[in-house]
Amino acid sequence: MFACWPGRLVRAVVLLCLLFAPAQARAEGVLVFAAASLKTALDQIADVWREQTGKTVTVSYAGSSSLARQIEQGAPADIFISASTDWMDYLEAADLIRPESRVNLLGNRLVLVAQGREAAAIELTPETDLEGYLGGGRLAMALVDSVPAGVYGKQALASLGLWNTVSDKIAQADNVRAALALVSSGEAPLGIVYASDAIADAEVSVVAVFPEATHVPIVYPVAILATSAAPEAADFLAFLNSPAARQVFKAQGFSSLSGQGNG
Repeated sequence: MFACWPGRLVRAVVLLCLLFAPAQARAEGVLVFAAASLKTALDQIADVWREQTGKTVTVSYAGSSSLARQIEQGAPADIFISASTDWMDYLEAADLIRPESRVNLLGNRLVLVAQGREAAAIELTPETDLEGYLGGGRLAMALVDSVPAGVYGKQALASLGLWNTVSDKIAQADNVRAALALVSSGEAPLGIVYASDAIADAEVSVVAVFPEATHVPIVYPVAILATSAAPEAADFLAFLNSPAARQVFKAQGFSSLSGQGNG
């Protein structure tokens, strides 16, 4: 397994800084905690928001599980965007979000990627020799028991009957973008990420798309946190549902679920 202690240490330091920063400094603008897979799209949307409103928005990216636990520990975010409904459900059950603000924002697809833009396609069936395609290397995935992309990936492989053949060949990363980086850099021959991640990295290509029936639906819910005091939080949440934001999300491989209930 690939350990990611440096990344965990950095997030711990960031969390401590957020927790003990002066209240006045935290009150300026909107602080968004967002799943790592949203980085490319959300960075663009945040820039558009600043240009149109002149207001500040700061986005902190990590695995949804890590962000949810930071929120549970008191991190002063205003908005949370998860890559699965499970972690939003977790926070809602703890009364840490405003349920009336919660909506399902986006959908995504799960894909198998390889390094380079000319990688040969792989047909995913129960007969696929996935271990053989790894060629002695490892399959990069986000943490398979907690991070949504890893959970979806494990479900998909298990549904196809392939999990047991590669379960001891997994290189687990703290989040899906870290798993993507393992493939992009050539450290892992294959990886399971979202379609949006593959679009964001010119050094990888999609070699297979997992059938949607092999895993639970990929849904990104968003909500304002119960402790948020930022007056702009509701405005930014509304902006995430705007035509301008939806256009960016679509260009980055996401599907729009704007306006749907929290399911």
